[in-house]
Amino acid sequence: MTRLLSIPLPAMALMAVAFAQPAAAASFDCDADGLAPDEKVICDNRELNDADVKMVTTFDLLSGLFAMGNRGHLQDDQSAWLKTRQACGDDNACIAKAYDVRLKQLNDAYESLPRPL
Repeated sequence: MTRLLSIPLPAMALMAVAFAQPAAAASFDCDADGLAPDEKVICDNRELNDADVKMVTTFDLLSGLFAMGNRGHLQDDQSAWLKTRQACGDDNACIAKAYDVRLKQLNDAYESLPRPL
């Protein structure tokens, strides 16, 4: 666990993005019927698609590092953030800002984790 915490979270997320396959890059199925407007924009925009992968990878890493009670808070925050992203509709700039805000929150949460001495 100590080795995992010694790698900066942004670096871990970027590694995951680099190795992700484009067809399955977003955290949802881009080929599914009935995609929401924000999901369509993310599927059609590589930068937003990569931001989605980075966000979900970072979220998943943190979920494994947090204690049970904090995982619930993390999930609640993620659900609230998803509503914010969905409210952007098909606005690229709004979606990009939503990802920037969420990734900063997740990075701050990672930085606040206690480290072994």
